[in-house]
Amino acid sequence: MNDQIHSDGSGHEHGALGDAEFAEFMELAAQEGFDPEEVEGALDEAGHGPLPVLAVVGRPNVGKSTLVNRIIGRREAVVQDKPGVTRDRVSYEAEWAGRRFKVVDTGGWEQDVLGLDASVAAQAEYAIETADAVVFVVDSTVGATDTDEAVVKLLRRAGKPVVLCANKVDGQSGEADATALWSLGLGEPYPVSSLHGRGTGDMLDAVLEALPDAPAQKFGTALGGPRRIALIGRPNVGKSSLLNKVAGEDRVVVNEQAGTTRDPVDELIKLGGITWKFIDTAGIRRRVHLQEGADYYASLRTAAAVEKAEVAVVLIDSSESISVQDQRIITMAVEAGRALVVAFNKWDTLDEERRYYLEREIETELAQIAWAPRVNVSALTGRHMEKLVPAIETAIEGWETRVPTGRLNAFLGEIVASNPHPIRGGKQPRILFGTQAGTKPPRFVLFASGFLEHGYRRFVERRLREEFGFEGTPIHISVRVREKRGRNK
Repeated sequence: MNDQIHSDGSGHEHGALGDAEFAEFMELAAQEGFDPEEVEGALDEAGHGPLPVLAVVGRPNVGKSTLVNRIIGRREAVVQDKPGVTRDRVSYEAEWAGRRFKVVDTGGWEQDVLGLDASVAAQAEYAIETADAVVFVVDSTVGATDTDEAVVKLLRRAGKPVVLCANKVDGQSGEADATALWSLGLGEPYPVSSLHGRGTGDMLDAVLEALPDAPAQKFGTALGGPRRIALIGRPNVGKSSLLNKVAGEDRVVVNEQAGTTRDPVDELIKLGGITWKFIDTAGIRRRVHLQEGADYYASLRTAAAVEKAEVAVVLIDSSESISVQDQRIITMAVEAGRALVVAFNKWDTLDEERRYYLEREIETELAQIAWAPRVNVSALTGRHMEKLVPAIETAIEGWETRVPTGRLNAFLGEIVASNPHPIRGGKQPRILFGTQAGTKPPRFVLFASGFLEHGYRRFVERRLREEFGFEGTPIHISVRVREKRGRNK
């Protein structure tokens, strides 16, 4: 059975299975009464590489978060008149005209962290750095301001495709205001009302032209260059110290004050005979009384670094209780689908009592990532630093693991026979067959006779890990239910 796609790129559009495996799989789907187009659609959806990233940038109160909500089709991005509104997530998945992409929302920050112009430019830089295209939002009722002009210069330097959104055009009378924004030199301004949805379709059509397609999944094909490791964690947990210790020299400024690293530092470091690219994300320079906006910056920077990385090493201060912020950062890495290693810093400072309570905290607070390799280190003394590379390699191996379809279906058959889904409403849904449609992280599509409850999906994931490993990687499982077609099955 052929598990690889065509190396010359001539394989099926779903890009996940070879010819023989695909034909066998589609025959199985037909026997179970699934529509071929539905099956191919499910494989296409799960079998893509990293989604292209769209950054939405602009000065305060031009309607960025409202526009993001309009693009993603639901109210998730926080909308508030007060700049500095923080939130847990800054990136969202969206779909338009059958194309999927990620949206990074840069709305909401503390204006006075670095001065208005500087803060707009700084947060725009963080988002643009990893974006494939940018939507630049301008308030057409106000016109282009000096701050807008500053962002335009930044966009020109970045060289990314830009779609200019002239927001707050609620009717024909506002079209002239939008036309005036040609003066920015970014091409056609698209008149939009993100509040009412007017004009967003035309703007999104332009976005799709600017964004690259999501690449087809290529099993076993590593990206070129050194493997990319994002070093993430809340401010002052020792990320810069760890990077310096790993590098064997002082490459990053270390300061007792939280958030002294402002610009991302990418370092090529040789460890264990391999060159890695470490991305330091040690917070930002901030004033204590402006913590709210600064925390938003840190979120945005961490999200940008995670998007660039293949592996996220989350650093946690073991001398303190595991915080909500620690958990949010871990969730960010998991939702981004990155391989994950958890490093507990300052381990050498713990007494027996603290170690006991930390183990209990890990069991309760981090139970959802029990699959992630864990290392106990000291960035200050270098204790156990030699364990970091093996943990990263283990996580990458799990992240790239591929289970052949034949072996997977034999395994699923054993699960259904030994642990069937509970009966609900007089019916017992069952998994009919499945395939692994992607890696980095592993993505599975299961085809079932009825709805599979969340608890049963968790059970399937747990059994997949027990059987095939997948250490250090999140697993995505999507389920397609066979539609009723008057068949007595």
